[in-house]
Amino acid sequence: MSPYDPSAFPPFAVTVDLVVLTVRRHALCALVVRRGEQPFQGRWALPGGFVRGDEDLAAAAARELAEETGLCAHDPADPGLGNGAHLEQLATYGDPKRDPRMRVVSVAHLVLAPDLPAPRAGGDANSARWAPVDELLPVGDPASEGLAFDHATILADGVERARSKIEYSSLATAFCPPEFTVGELRRVYEAVWGVALDPRNFHRKVTGTPGFLVPAGGTTTRQGGRPAQLFRAGGATLLNPPMLRPEV
Repeated sequence: MSPYDPSAFPPFAVTVDLVVLTVRRHALCALVVRRGEQPFQGRWALPGGFVRGDEDLAAAAARELAEETGLCAHDPADPGLGNGAHLEQLATYGDPKRDPRMRVVSVAHLVLAPDLPAPRAGGDANSARWAPVDELLPVGDPASEGLAFDHATILADGVERARSKIEYSSLATAFCPPEFTVGELRRVYEAVWGVALDPRNFHRKVTGTPGFLVPAGGTTTRQGGRPAQLFRAGGATLLNPPMLRPEV
């Protein structure tokens, strides 16, 4: 049997792409950057870039996020953006023609965080902004227009991951500040799912689900009206029963 020869296989590059989602003005928004270089110069794209030879994927994701937008992650060994933010690997994308420069495989990451500040552009990005997901993913084939590369497909996958995960996990609290009201949490579900929810039914479900929410010991009037009780995430990772998404 012939010895294994790695040189028989063509080399290829590895990149990280970031689907960074937050809720701004009661709408689910994604972070996009305008490309300052070819290919797709001038087109909007997800933040990301090539993985360096001396870094792992989590470190590359944190570095690219900081370089292209000014948004900083914590220790790359424990990824996150603070304030209850969540980062996880989303999927790997390896279509041979996804990048016109060379063969590139991208490991996409999903980041969920509370209302984040306005980003600043850097690296090879001319500008950066938060854009409503509905604006970035128009009705029709998401890969046929809009974002550069295959980023519309990656974004659509990230949005669907977020929508499905908040059904059976406490991940919706990652969009909230450390202390929040049930109304603020409801608006997260409404923004991510794109539906209107009955306030009373929602309040009963989230406060009756073991381990989902715990009282924070205070109230707030920041949403206007009567003082509303403040809660914190209760530590449960799986919700039983789940918060099923309404059929649209």
